[in-house]
Amino acid sequence: MGGKLHSLTDVLKKTLFFFEELSVAEVVPHVHRRMLRDYTQDQVEEKVLLCLRQNPCFDYNERGLWSLNLEGGRDNDQFYSMLLRKQQPVSVKEVLKTGLGAKNKKKTKPLVSGEASLISDGRFIQLESGLWGLTEWEVEAGQYSLKQLIIKAHKKHPGGLSSQQIFEIVNSWRGTSLKAVDGVLNKFPYFEAIGDGIWAYSPSIQVAYEEMMKRFLSSVNRQREKWQRDRLRWKKKTESMERQVYEVSSAHREVAAALAVRLEEAGQHDYLVTQMAEKDLLLSLRKKEIYRYREHVSRLESKANSILHQCRLWVRRAREAEGEKEKYREALNKNQASLEALFTKLQQYKEKDRENKIRLAELKERSSEKTAELQSEIVDLRQKLEKTVENSNLENKRRLEEISILSNDLKISLEGSEEAKRSLRFVQQELARARSRLSSVEESIKSPLVKGLIKIISFFTGSPKGDIS
Repeated sequence: MGGKLHSLTDVLKKTLFFFEELSVAEVVPHVHRRMLRDYTQDQVEEKVLLCLRQNPCFDYNERGLWSLNLEGGRDNDQFYSMLLRKQQPVSVKEVLKTGLGAKNKKKTKPLVSGEASLISDGRFIQLESGLWGLTEWEVEAGQYSLKQLIIKAHKKHPGGLSSQQIFEIVNSWRGTSLKAVDGVLNKFPYFEAIGDGIWAYSPSIQVAYEEMMKRFLSSVNRQREKWQRDRLRWKKKTESMERQVYEVSSAHREVAAALAVRLEEAGQHDYLVTQMAEKDLLLSLRKKEIYRYREHVSRLESKANSILHQCRLWVRRAREAEGEKEKYREALNKNQASLEALFTKLQQYKEKDRENKIRLAELKERSSEKTAELQSEIVDLRQKLEKTVENSNLENKRRLEEISILSNDLKISLEGSEEAKRSLRFVQQELARARSRLSSVEESIKSPLVKGLIKIISFFTGSPKGDIS
C-alpha cells in the first residue's frame, strides 16, 4: 500500500499495530520524525496524548501503555471484507455511490456507514489521496529506527535473545547488520546482557533513561541558551568598544586637523590685524572729515529750516486771510438770502391781514343777525315756559285730589282686610279642632276591640268593611 498517511490518528494506528503496546514517551519520537516537525517535543507529546484520549480505537491499560483495538464496529465488517478481497485502497465515496445504486435495485445494507466510523475503527487507515486501506497491510518497518525494532523483538520474546537472534528477527523486517545491532544493544542501558550473549529489555529502565535524557537535553538547551545570551551580550560589548575606539581615533584626527587649521587661522589673524590697523588709521582720518562736513551741513540745514519756517508763517497767514474773506462772503450771502426771505414773508403777512379783515367784517354782520334771531327765540321760549308752568300747577292740583281719594279707599280696604284675617284665624282654629277629633277617632278604630266589633257588625249587616269605617 503506497502513499503517505493522512493524519496523526493514522500514524498512531500504524505504529501501535506494529509495536502492539507503547507508552506515550515511546510513540512521540516516531511521530515527531514522521510529522509535526515544526513542533517541540512537549507540544508533540501533548498532541499525541490528546489524539489517543479522544479516539475510541486506542486502549489504555494499567501498565500505562497504549494499544490498538482491532475489533472495530460491526457496521464496517463488510467494508473490511471487501478490502481484504481487493487488497488495495478504495474511496469511500465511490463505495457509497455503488452502494446507493445497488440499494435502489435491491434493499441491502450499505457496505460502510461513513468516514467518521472508519476513523474511530482501528482496522482502517486513510491515505493523503483520500483512499482507505487496512492497518495490517504492508507494515513499513523501514520507517522505524533500529532501536524500536530491537525493542519489538524483545517484547515478542521477553525471556531474552542473543544478538544473532535479534539480528535475524530485525533483518526479516528491514535490512541491517550484526554490527549495527550490537552497537544499539551496547549503546542503550535498558538492553542488559544477562549472560552467555543473551540480551534482555527493561521497559522501566528505558522510561527512566528517556526521562533522564529529557532532563539532560533540557539542561543542555538551557545552557546553550545561556551561552547564546552571554555571547550576544559580549558581542554587543565588543561592538560598543569598537565604536568607542573608532570614535576616539576619529576625535584624535579631528583634533589634529583642528590644530592645523588653528595655526593657519592665527597667521591669517596677524595679517588681518595689521591690515585692520591701517584701515583704522584711514577711517579715523575719514571720520574727522565727515565730522567737519557734518557740522557744515548742520549749519546749512539750520539756515534752511529758519527760512522754511518764515515761509510757512507767511503762507499760513495768507491762508488765514483768505479763509476770513471766504467767511465774510458766506455771511453776506446768507444775510442777503435771509433779507429776501423776510421780505417775501412780509408781503405774505400783509395779504393775509387784508383777508382776515374782510373775514372779520363778514363775521360781525353774521353775528349781529344771529343775536337778533336768538333774542326772538328767547322771547318765544319764555312764553312757552309760562304756559307749561300753569299747566303743571293744574296737573298737580288734580293729582293731589286723586291721592286723597285713593287714601280714603286704602283705609276702607285695610279695615276689610282686618276682618278677613279674623275670620281666617277662626276657620284655622276650627280646622285644628277637626283634625284632633279625626286623629282620636283613628286611634280608637285601630284598637283590636273596635276592629272585632266592626267585623261582627259587618257580618250581621252584610255591609263591607269600608262602608262601616
